[in-house]
Amino acid sequence: MRKFLLPFTLAALACVPAVQAQDVAALATKPFTIVAPFPPGGPVDTLARMLADGLAAQYKQTAIVENKPGAAGNIGIDQVKRSVPTGHTLLVIPAGNLTINPTLMPAAGLNILGDFAPVSSLARAANVVAVNPAVPAKTIAELVTLAKAKPNSVAYATPGVGSQLHLAGELLGQQAGADFLHVAYKGSGPGLNDVLGGTVPMIIGNLPVLLPHIQAGKLRPLAVTDATRDPNIPNVPTLAEAGVPGIAVTSWYGVLAPKATPPAVVEQLAKDINRILTTPANQARLEQQGLHAWLVTTGAFGDLIRKETATWAPIIRTRKIEAQ
Repeated sequence: MRKFLLPFTLAALACVPAVQAQDVAALATKPFTIVAPFPPGGPVDTLARMLADGLAAQYKQTAIVENKPGAAGNIGIDQVKRSVPTGHTLLVIPAGNLTINPTLMPAAGLNILGDFAPVSSLARAANVVAVNPAVPAKTIAELVTLAKAKPNSVAYATPGVGSQLHLAGELLGQQAGADFLHVAYKGSGPGLNDVLGGTVPMIIGNLPVLLPHIQAGKLRPLAVTDATRDPNIPNVPTLAEAGVPGIAVTSWYGVLAPKATPPAVVEQLAKDINRILTTPANQARLEQQGLHAWLVTTGAFGDLIRKETATWAPIIRTRKIEAQ
């Protein structure tokens, strides 16, 4: 019996590379849809359009961006989850939706690594603690002093309850021993407008969103929440340098495909993304917006999602943060 099985097994194994090659070649046969679960404008939309342009040029196919906002990103997530797993429908999404929402929204039944194939991260961006220039605090230490003098008097704006920026604020208060008042908005824009207008004194936001206003002198940056300073605002210290250690919260963005997408296709898309994001033109475009290309692919990207999910889960539960 074995002498008959061996040739059959070898023949089957020989077919595997051919099937993988066919799966990859099929990328050039259909249009691409890049789903961005947020409105036009902002880092997610920028990265989705950059990816769409690159794939269109690579495969000589149409590539469109579909903005599908709503339900904290879950509408777009569900659309890609249910799409045909050929690599032609991809999800561009921020870290928080992948690593926070599953714990924050248990009723949504999110299972990121169970429902998706991690393709690659795309870029990272610093988060910044900034205040309206009318606020007397010029350093984090002075801001903490204000907050301690009158608990919950220093309010900070974020794009929503349970967002990565909200949790960064929770960590800041916890590590500094101060009580800040969280004010949640539906997106970065409305909260930023209130801080610029002086209604809310403080914001914790992504650098790509805040950078133009920092450069114009309409916001005073006090610290970045990353482990290192950002080259776009090199004079702004990290929280650790400013006297509040133990916080390293970086915003990053990634690409997912439906779970059953062939591994060879996922690997090819990861290579395509690396090439697209590292062209000089796209590097310059990213840097102008406060973004930095940051590529962690396939298995390592899945490990990153798993690790950060485990990091945020106890904070959400301990601080009793609930989606609204």
